[in-house]
Amino acid sequence: MDKNQKINCTVTSCKYNKNQEQECSLEQIIVTPIQDCKTKQPDESMCSSYHYDEKK
Repeated sequence: MDKNQKINCTVTSCKYNKNQEQECSLEQIIVTPIQDCKTKQPDESMCSSYHYDEKK
């Protein structure tokens, strides 16, 4: 089942961010928990697909 999702992103230092559109250019991202997260807060996860763009 194709979902045709759009991944919005404002992290300009990531090499997958299409800055003009503020979108992630990856077809999928991996979201992982931060160490021992039990807080039930939105910031207990992070994008593991992030890669620093050395060109910026």
